[in-house]
Amino acid sequence: MPDSHVPDSPLPEATAAMIHPSAQIDRSAKIAADVRIGAYSVIGADVEIGAGTEIGPHVVIEGPTRIGSNNRVWQFASIGAAAQDKKFAGERSELIIGDGNVFREFCTIHRGTGEGGVTRIGNDNWIMAYVHIAHDCIVGNHTIFSNNATLAGHVEVADWVILSGFCGVHQFCKIGAHAFAAMYSAINRDVPPYVLVAGQFAEPRGINNEGLKRRGFDAERILAIKRAYKILYKSGLPLLEAREKLQLAAVGAPDIQVLVDFLGTSQRSIAR
Repeated sequence: MPDSHVPDSPLPEATAAMIHPSAQIDRSAKIAADVRIGAYSVIGADVEIGAGTEIGPHVVIEGPTRIGSNNRVWQFASIGAAAQDKKFAGERSELIIGDGNVFREFCTIHRGTGEGGVTRIGNDNWIMAYVHIAHDCIVGNHTIFSNNATLAGHVEVADWVILSGFCGVHQFCKIGAHAFAAMYSAINRDVPPYVLVAGQFAEPRGINNEGLKRRGFDAERILAIKRAYKILYKSGLPLLEAREKLQLAAVGAPDIQVLVDFLGTSQRSIAR
């Protein structure tokens, strides 16, 4: 168990004033001076917490875990626990979290599995209650995971993705930038950038038109993405041929190039 926070703790005085007396802080933890830690929270060994971060009551953070600046972790979250992987045998693995993220109640975020395994979460993500992010996942920036969304191991989620409530994502799937998954979607294949999916198993239902508007995409850019979607899903072309046609359309169109690049790296095929 980590050592309880006591007056002779090596933590800076400013930090000590912002940590509830009932919290337990391992003496090896590195905590910025203005971090707030609530009642009965437990901060384990090899944990770093950056400036401006607030840890609520009854939170458990295990290491090796690196948490950046200005994050907020709400009560009862479990951050940095060992992977739920039968092959995991205690090797050194990490969880690395960026800046400005929110983790709501009962989130569970696991470290990577195997020697050197890493789970990474970027910046400015909004992770709602009961979300699970499994070992070795990579989450980008500005995502929203609604209540009970779940990532299995080795999932990659790009920037600006929205997962609605109770979505489940299969191991090793990739979800491209600006994609949207409707409530209860069961995702067992890769979801290309800009695409809206729904169903069990998830199928494409168009592009994330409203999301693109909110992020400043003008009418011309959105029209180009709609045309690309039609090539990919409505033309009847095999995937390889559709990608070749999209590559031609991507000349001078960076948004379409993002889609082409994603298709070139897909390992599980795409939602169809």
